[in-house]
Amino acid sequence: MDRTRAPRAVVVGGGIGGLTAAVALHQQGWEITVLERAAALTPVGAGIGLAPNAQRALDVIGLGEQVRSLSAWQGDGGLRTPRGRWLNRTDSAVTTERFGGPLVLLHRSTLVDILTSALPGGAVRTGAAATLTDAGDEGRPAVVTTPGGDLEADLVVAADGINSAVRRALFPAHPGPRYSGFTTWRLVVPAPVRPFAPHETWGRGRIWGTQPLKDGRIYAYAAAVTPAGGRAPDSEKAELLRRFGGWHEPIPGIVEAAGTDGVLRHDVHHMAEALPAYHHGRVALVGDAAHAMQPTLGQGGNQAIEDAIVLAHHAGRGPDAVRGLPAYTRDRLPRTMGIVRQATRTGRTAMLSSPAAVAVRDTLVAAVSRFGPGLVLRSFDGIADWRPPQHTYAAGTAGTHTATR
Repeated sequence: MDRTRAPRAVVVGGGIGGLTAAVALHQQGWEITVLERAAALTPVGAGIGLAPNAQRALDVIGLGEQVRSLSAWQGDGGLRTPRGRWLNRTDSAVTTERFGGPLVLLHRSTLVDILTSALPGGAVRTGAAATLTDAGDEGRPAVVTTPGGDLEADLVVAADGINSAVRRALFPAHPGPRYSGFTTWRLVVPAPVRPFAPHETWGRGRIWGTQPLKDGRIYAYAAAVTPAGGRAPDSEKAELLRRFGGWHEPIPGIVEAAGTDGVLRHDVHHMAEALPAYHHGRVALVGDAAHAMQPTLGQGGNQAIEDAIVLAHHAGRGPDAVRGLPAYTRDRLPRTMGIVRQATRTGRTAMLSSPAAVAVRDTLVAAVSRFGPGLVLRSFDGIADWRPPQHTYAAGTAGTHTATR
């Protein structure tokens, strides 16, 4: 490989993980090209929650404080029943103290804008379908084919999502993600007139969450056990009213405030079986392409951000990045698949449908909560307190991070 030039990276996919990897590699001197199949960087989904682990990862590229400034959750929040009874309450200050930062809810488009603003002009190509033609090895570059021609790369970052074509090309025998048994809805609406405490509400085979955004709007999400591939006969707003219109306030009002076409619906899939590795040749997989997980811990986007920062750490600053990819797999595969399994267990609990099982679940949650919020938050130990393996290298960024958990 030519060591007199800057190393070249091609990122396939312009989502959160791909853009974070692009920024991290760019700051280490890499020449970056991001290929996004869609005509514009319009994120799929409404909101995203960034926990302290992702914020610390973003500190590495100088964006953590900008994200923290968007935190809107203040005071109490917690878990409720459909009739409104609180099963537990959690104070935002307690969460911040335990994990070293707040939970930040923001619109995905806001995060995309923050990340793209840290990239050089022309680095992102939209309307650019990409196919991995050659994964490369230590002796030859990887090759990505686009309608505009072939691109050679010292590193290809496969961030092409849950249905990753790159993953299928690298590991054709792997079964891929499986249906998790439930579907989700997401929406963003103006804030109701009457104040409310942020909450998640668990019913029988259904959950709802209502969270504030910094700009004054409300991000809401819902999930329900249902066969794969279903769609409402009229509108998804009408479907939400049928399923959640009788639940406690502000839920019915939030649904009513949504436009007829303002509700997103997606079936949930997760990677039940681990990949053999998160790399092959000069290609590294990040985010859902590597370890799609249920949203029940809110960690899908957070883990994609972690992936990106750790990948840049192991790739280093030269064309011999391929030598660092086994270390990337060693760091990321056990951690992310552990979170996949934990999210799946949480999903089973949240989506219980039997009246008897739901009654036992709610009683246990309420009982545990009486011993203090620390016991409830303990499930995020080892997740939200993660730190990146490198010091921050973005100019002007304060703080050091020295250990991966």
